[in-house]
Amino acid sequence: MTGNLIGANRKIHLLFVLQLVSMGAMEMSGPFWPVHLRSLTSSDDLFAVASVGVYVGPMLGIMLTSTFWGRVGDRFGHKAMMIRALFGLAATQLALAYAGDVFSILSLRFLQGACAGYIAPAQAYGVSIESPARRAKLFAYLQVSTNLGSLCGALLGGVILDLASFFWINFSAAILCALCMISVWVLLPTVAAPVRPKTGDRPDTKPSMLRSPQVISLLTIIGVLLLGRMVTQSPFPIYVLHTFDVGNWVVGLCYGLLALGFVATAPLWARYFEGRSAQNVLGRMCLVIAGCVVVTVTAGLTGSVIVFAAMYFLWGMLLGATTPVLTALVSRSASDHQQGYLLGLAQSTAQFSSIAGIAVGGWFAQVSGLSNIYFLVGFVYFVGLVLTAVTRVGVGRTTNPTELSGE
Repeated sequence: MTGNLIGANRKIHLLFVLQLVSMGAMEMSGPFWPVHLRSLTSSDDLFAVASVGVYVGPMLGIMLTSTFWGRVGDRFGHKAMMIRALFGLAATQLALAYAGDVFSILSLRFLQGACAGYIAPAQAYGVSIESPARRAKLFAYLQVSTNLGSLCGALLGGVILDLASFFWINFSAAILCALCMISVWVLLPTVAAPVRPKTGDRPDTKPSMLRSPQVISLLTIIGVLLLGRMVTQSPFPIYVLHTFDVGNWVVGLCYGLLALGFVATAPLWARYFEGRSAQNVLGRMCLVIAGCVVVTVTAGLTGSVIVFAAMYFLWGMLLGATTPVLTALVSRSASDHQQGYLLGLAQSTAQFSSIAGIAVGGWFAQVSGLSNIYFLVGFVYFVGLVLTAVTRVGVGRTTNPTELSGE
């Protein structure tokens, strides 16, 4: 089979391309759902609910099913889960292209999340073919792909919306996801699921990592950081359009600059943190999160779109040091046969936090106004800073300094 001839590095590079294209296809519509929904309803109340629900729906679907799909992948292999996810994305994007009312769109977005959830199986597949010592680089590489896809997709979506209709955004995304599904099927080999260790005559079914305060703390930190990132998701296009009086392509550009900053620095951060102890990593992570506080507050204070765009780029640069490195610390705490479950759990945690961030952001924009939204983001990051500092102290007291570091 063709895929069997592909070496480990080439498989990782292929995963990078597939994730870039598929996630870019999804982000073509990402910044512009509120604009599209505004054209479908004249009710302010319905629009307020729908502009949050269109983002929360797929996240809720992923949150409810990601751990389940992770367990299925641990048992039957993660390639099948990648194919399933891409098929779900292609089918629902095609249906969304023809959906003409708010309620159909919200239902399809929820179904999209429940049937899809591509990132977790792609990460688990990558873990199965990469050495444990290189997992930080693997997660950084794949998240670079996701963020590069976000940049390209947001820009392309803005161009399409300026030149054509929203239909063509979703229709093009469906075609791209279908092509990615075929590529996974044909080019990537099936990797056998790891043998599950047994206790007596029964398999070890209780993930020991759930009994680790350190893992729970790391997942909590990841969740808080993602919550802060997603607070502006729903209000973002309207904030930029109203505050700076610019075109849709500028909205897409600013949205994508966050991803570009991530792309520019994530591999460098992965190398910087590689081989460090968990306590050392968390100490430096405090400085990174403090930087996020400063950058987001500055974005909320400026009246210049150039400064705002620059802050988004710097924000992305700082985020490149967060999720990949923290996810690698969590991944190293679990055995190979639990990677799908653990990464599915991390994905569910991320989606729950994202839902909370979008809901809080939508509510806050209604209550306190768009002009104050970035101050809320800064406050959430400050909470994450405190949690990270407390976790660092706990790690220093209860664990070996080299634990979870890969040394």
